[in-house]
Amino acid sequence: MSEFFLHSFNTLSHGLIGYIIPFLFVLTIVVFFHELGHFLVARWTGVKVLTFSLGFGPELVGFNDRHGTRWKISAVPLGGYVKFFGDDSEASTPSTETLANMTEEERAGSFHHKKVAPRAAIVAAGPIANFLLAIVIFAGMFMYFGKPNTVARVDVIQPDSAAAAAGFQVGDIVTSIDGHAIESFADMQQIVSTNAGSQLVFGLKRNGSEVSLVATPALKVQKDAFGNSHKIGMLGIQYNSGPNDPKSLSPVGFWESLKLGAKRVWFIVATTLKFLGSLFMGRGGADELGGPLRIAQLSGQAASLGFQFLLGLCATISVSIGLLNLFPVPLLDGGHLLFYAVEAVRGRPLSERAQEMGFRIGLGLVLMLMVFATYNDILHLAAS
Repeated sequence: MSEFFLHSFNTLSHGLIGYIIPFLFVLTIVVFFHELGHFLVARWTGVKVLTFSLGFGPELVGFNDRHGTRWKISAVPLGGYVKFFGDDSEASTPSTETLANMTEEERAGSFHHKKVAPRAAIVAAGPIANFLLAIVIFAGMFMYFGKPNTVARVDVIQPDSAAAAAGFQVGDIVTSIDGHAIESFADMQQIVSTNAGSQLVFGLKRNGSEVSLVATPALKVQKDAFGNSHKIGMLGIQYNSGPNDPKSLSPVGFWESLKLGAKRVWFIVATTLKFLGSLFMGRGGADELGGPLRIAQLSGQAASLGFQFLLGLCATISVSIGLLNLFPVPLLDGGHLLFYAVEAVRGRPLSERAQEMGFRIGLGLVLMLMVFATYNDILHLAAS
């Protein structure tokens, strides 16, 4: 057992040396835009912002802007926060005594003296900023590189595969999956790979006729170029390009790129929610959950492939962070929104004790998730 953890430590320390710069790049961009969303809407609604911090803990470097906000970079680069006037902590918990002793002028700039709608808008702006950042990054990549346009044609069917069992034939062209239009082979791969074990209804063109088939992608474990194992769904079909086939990527305009970027973000959200639902129902693998160490490893690997891959990872992580923060867990943005929803229904906020208990429970859940994800990361790095 001691040799196992020694090997894990050596693998981890060696990997982080090469991954730390890409990791900090990804995390800094994602956290900065998340907190910038909170910051901009707070300023717009008249709330005074005391601190804008990238990271936690002791300040490394910082400055004050003309509005009195302290912008700083802190020692622990695993997140960030915006602290508003009236906050008792970085988690935006209120202090009843401080709030009660404020003057009218101070109340005007206090976060906790604003009505429910402005407070909810400020809190929701963080995750929304993450989604917008991802849309912009994906849209930029589509504009620069183009979109896949390879026809989803079946040229090869592997024996004893899900496609063979479902009745696919060579020459079939996939036009839809579960009612969603398929424009390219890449579109089909994206859906199939994330639906292992799920029945999918395929709309096909076969010899000029419309055909419908039901197939269940098989769960396969594949290793990428870095030796990472991935559990994906596979049909067992293949496309062979020919000399008369169009280029695999076609250019797109500004508005179409935004549409494609939003579509990609929605796909990540839907896939993540489906995965979490499978975990809740006991059908998913909890070992797929990763934390900061896994992100660091993926960041280094993406950077080694090229800057566009690092940007793509940045967009994907941004969506994940935005979605995670919307979960109704006290301490996260979604927990604050839950409290505000209760306040809107009751006509008054929850008691300070109830909110404090909620934040303690939320902190416990977040810490348990971080410990579990980090444990998974160590096992994953040791096995790689």
